[in-house]
Formats: sequence, structure tokens, C-alpha cells
Amino acid sequence: MTDSYQPDPRRWKALAVTLVAGFMSLLDISIVSVALPSIQHGLGTGPAGVQWVVSGYALTFGLALVPAGRLGDALGRRTVFLAALGGFVLFSALAGLAPTTGVLVAARLAQGVCAGALAPQNSALIQQLFRGPERGRAFGFFGATVAVSTAIGPVVGGLILAVAGEDEGWRWIFYVNVPIGLAALVLAARLLPRGRTGPRGELDPVGVALLGAGVLAVMLPLVLAESGGLRALWWLFAAGAVLLAVFVRWERGLAARDRGPLLDIRLFTSTPGYGAGAALGMVYFIGFSGIWLVFALYFQVGLGYTPLQSGLAVTPFAAGSAVTALLGGRLVERWGRKLTVTGLSLVVVGLAATAVVLRLVPGSAAGWAIAPALLVAGVGGGWVISPNTTLTLRHVPVAVAGAAGGALQTGQRIGAAVGTAALPGVFYAVLSAHDRQYPVAASIAIGAAAASVVLALAVAVVELRVRPKCPAAAGGAVRHFSEAG
Repeated sequence: MTDSYQPDPRRWKALAVTLVAGFMSLLDISIVSVALPSIQHGLGTGPAGVQWVVSGYALTFGLALVPAGRLGDALGRRTVFLAALGGFVLFSALAGLAPTTGVLVAARLAQGVCAGALAPQNSALIQQLFRGPERGRAFGFFGATVAVSTAIGPVVGGLILAVAGEDEGWRWIFYVNVPIGLAALVLAARLLPRGRTGPRGELDPVGVALLGAGVLAVMLPLVLAESGGLRALWWLFAAGAVLLAVFVRWERGLAARDRGPLLDIRLFTSTPGYGAGAALGMVYFIGFSGIWLVFALYFQVGLGYTPLQSGLAVTPFAAGSAVTALLGGRLVERWGRKLTVTGLSLVVVGLAATAVVLRLVPGSAAGWAIAPALLVAGVGGGWVISPNTTLTLRHVPVAVAGAAGGALQTGQRIGAAVGTAALPGVFYAVLSAHDRQYPVAASIAIGAAAASVVLALAVAVVELRVRPKCPAAAGGAVRHFSEAG
């Protein structure tokens, strides 16, 4: 397999533009949560109506990842990125203008599709534009973007509502995407490389349908958990497992006949580190994504914090993650999987300490008391997402980088859906069992998040023992993939 890589002199500028777009799309997962009461009041709807404003976005985001990644491989990442970013800006404006809940939900569903189409182009463009230590640094910026956008959403949402007002401020949560997105669209058109890097081939509509139906069946009960989705739709988990098993069988058959599958399943078995990295990311996101809802419930409902105060209370995690994610991009070439083992260990220690502090320091002082523990967890978190992405995609050929990145992020979205359903569920169950003791409920829910990170740590330790060294060259394990059409 030959590599005709030539460094693009504009690669760092192109990365900056793609990360701005990625930041917006990921921020929209968490930023809207703090505005739900304002949306509910402004549009005169109930909790069930506004639930789809958040859960619908998360659902369509997850459904779009792998098909959009494969489309980028086949048609060109620049083409798909520009189309997705343009759609994201358009539907952000429509969401801000929405006169009814139905229009808002429809705009959010479409916005989620566009965000899901953007995400795999980001990781694939890093694969395409960078090599060696530069790729690790680029993924460091990418990891910082993921960590900070997820953690800082409540703060940004609280600030916008504080400035624009409770009644109509929620509209500006969507409007703010428009000028930023338009500027990014103009710059992306100038800076992103033209052409495609993978074979055009067939786009595998059967694979798209099977994977989409399988992911939908798994995620739908989770994103509707708050309105009883787990009780009413539990049977969809079994249907989803069957559909995903059929998808795997179908994709293996296409690969065996050289027919261009949506996702080459051999990535998980023949590409060093890919399967373990995908599993690690999915399990880690259960705890990482679920804790923010628990903190919001505890601080805002239990302690009476404003949305802005609640968001500020968890900023130590975001600050620690932002700094160490950038450092992790430089260290991953030297430390390899040891870096994620170290990071996960710190996250476990930080979250466990946070759980203890929440139990021992009830009342409004808890927001300050947990800051050191959250900082430790954040420092560790910065050494998880970006290094794991680098190590997982390191040996993936550029020709299939979009689909591979999409599959990696699909696992993360499923993990996030599990976490955002399970951890608040633990919180409410403990709250009911312990006579509305909010510190006890928050402590046990954060402890459950730490337990899920322990599982991710176990995956990382096993991978470290299997592959103690991670050479820069892909070697012969992936030679069966085609680099170009």
C-alpha cells in the first residue's frame, strides 16, 4: 500500500474551521437543556413536547454518522462538509424562528442530521490532512473540542438566557449558530481540500437501512426514557440486536464480494486497536455524558441554582479537559495506550472523590467543594477522548476514514444515550428511596458514572497488555483495504 501524502500548507487553518463547525454541532446537544423551561413557557407546550427538542437532535445525530461518513469517503469530504454545514445553519435559523413546538422539533431533527453528517468529516479530514506527530496534535485539538463543547454547553446556555431574557432568550441559542456558521462556511469553501480519497463504488442502501433501523431501535427507548420509553419500548432492544446482527452479516457478504460495504466489518478484527478503541469510547461516554444531567438536576432542582450557576459549578472539568487534551495530542505518540490508562484512572479518582464530597457537603457550598475533584476528573478526561480517537483511527486507511470515524462516534452516541437515560434514572430512584435526599441521590449517581469509567479502564488495560507498543506504521494487518478508487 503506497502513500502519496503531501502536506497541505493550509491544513491547520482548515482544521480550525472544521473544529468551529464541530464545536457548534456538539454544543447544541447540551446547550438546549438549560433552555427547556423557557421553550416550554414561550411556546405553551408540555414537558413531553419539548423533550423531542433535545432527544430528537441526539437521535438523528447518531443515525447520520456512518452513512454520512461513507458518503464523504465516496463523494469527497469537502462536498459533504459544506452541504451539512449549510443545512445546519439553515435549520438553526428555522429553529430560532419556530412559531410552534412542531416546527421547532422538525427543525431540530433536521439539524441533528446535518450535525451527524459533519462529525465524521472532521475526523476523516484529520486522517487525510495530517500524518505522524501532527495527526496526534490535530486529534488533541479535536478532543479538546469534544470535551469542552459537551461540558460548557450549560454555561453558554445560561449566559445567553441571562443576556437575552427568559421569555425569548431560547431563540438566541439557535440564532447564534447563524453568523458563526456562515463565516465557517465561507472559510471552509476556501480552505478544505477538493476531491475524494476513497473509491466511489456503491453506497449500499441496504446497509444504510439495516444500520439505521438497528441504531434507531437501540437509541429510541433511551432518548425517550424520561417519558416512559424504557417501559413501553424495551422490546426494541431485542429488535435492534437482530437488525445489527443482520447488518454485520450483510456487510461481511459485500466485503467478501468486493462490493463496497457501508462499513467494512474487518476494521474491527483486522485493524490494530480499532475494535478496542471503539468499545472503550462507547463505555466511557456512558459516564462522561450522563453526569451533566445529574449535576443539573442536583444543583438546579435540589439546591436552587440558576442555570448559569449550575454550569459554572462544573467548569473545572471543562477547563482541565481543554488543557490536557491539547497536551495529550503531543504525548500520545510517546505514551500510546498508557496515556488513556492514566487518563481513565484520574477520571475514576476524580468522580469517586466528587461522589464523596457531594455526600459530605450538602447545601449550596457543594458547588465550590467539588471543584478540586472535578478538576482532577477533567485533567484525566482530556487524556481519554482525543488520545483514544488517535489510537483507534491510527491504522485506518484514509480511503475508509469517514465510515470508520462515523462508526466510532456512533458507539459514543449510543453510550451517551445510555448514560443520559441511566444516570438520571439512578438519581430519581435513589431520591424516591431516600426521602428526597438530594445529596445522597447525586452521590450515588456520580458513583455509578465512576463505575462505568472503571469498565472503560479495564478495556484500556487489556488493550495495553495485548499491544504494549503502538508502531506508527499500519503494517500488513490492513493491506486488504483499498486506498483509492
